[in-house]
Amino acid sequence: MRAIVCDRLGDPSVLKIEERPIPQPGPAEVLIKVGAASVNFPDVLMLSAGYQHKPELPFIPGMEGAGTVAAVGAEVKDWRAGDKVIFGVRPGAMAEYARVAAGGVLMHLPEGWSFAEGSAFRVGATTAFHSLVHRAQLKGGEVLLVHGASGGVGMAAVQLGSHIGARVIATGGDDARLAVVKANGADDVVNYHTADFVAVVKELTGGKGVDVVYDPVGGEVLEKSVRVAAYGARLLVVGFTSGGPSKLMSNHILIKGLTILGVRAGETIRRHSPELGRDYANELPRLAGLGVMRPHISHRFPMERAADAFRALIDRQVVGKAVIEMPV
Repeated sequence: MRAIVCDRLGDPSVLKIEERPIPQPGPAEVLIKVGAASVNFPDVLMLSAGYQHKPELPFIPGMEGAGTVAAVGAEVKDWRAGDKVIFGVRPGAMAEYARVAAGGVLMHLPEGWSFAEGSAFRVGATTAFHSLVHRAQLKGGEVLLVHGASGGVGMAAVQLGSHIGARVIATGGDDARLAVVKANGADDVVNYHTADFVAVVKELTGGKGVDVVYDPVGGEVLEKSVRVAAYGARLLVVGFTSGGPSKLMSNHILIKGLTILGVRAGETIRRHSPELGRDYANELPRLAGLGVMRPHISHRFPMERAADAFRALIDRQVVGKAVIEMPV
């Protein structure tokens, strides 16, 4: 098989294609012929050892994908050869075949979905679901502020928040990208390059502020979000795509009665609350079947252009997700 490989740390130019043996599944593993793998921000960070999970060199990037089950181990009961599935792996999705623990196969590919869409579902959907349902317990009628809304995890939060019945205010830095976000469920959008999102959100909420902030951006964005948080609001710290952590004033947190919630969806179910994984197994397929959190794919690349796929994400060209498609 062919695989995209990182054998030294650096920028996306380090990626290359290598021929490797097709792996064989162990007793509790599934072998998947990969149709597509999506690119996530942690994939970019792993190339330079900038992510908390640091795979040993050389490694095959890719946290999520979709494809067809080629073979299963003797202990696997839930999956069979020929099943079209969505899967997660840490890492290893960017190859023509991926060997995955049976528990890493999230769900059947929904009817009518392409492998590209399936490959872009897992990270965004689990992050949004864990954030809004498990952590913030978002309710219909509340106001949700989503930063980085044109990215994969942001757009999934917009879609899920809208489905729950919240009023969704979404921010981003480009009007054309925000138009796609609005088409995916946002009630209001704010371009923070042309307007002060603090002033706009205060006006939109009549000065009350928002009940939940979903922030994969970090830095100054989260710091300013405290100013638009209603009393008792929940602030979800999802990531730091701005490049650095935030400095929150404890007196503001106290006066407004705020709750600061860290979000690590995968780590939570792997090590701390595995029972929450049942929600993913039951609810995510149901929501996907309803069309909730169906990924928007703005960029598709062949394996030979893997570096370009990574650069598109780095350069903020992507709306929703960028995917790498494997040959049929």
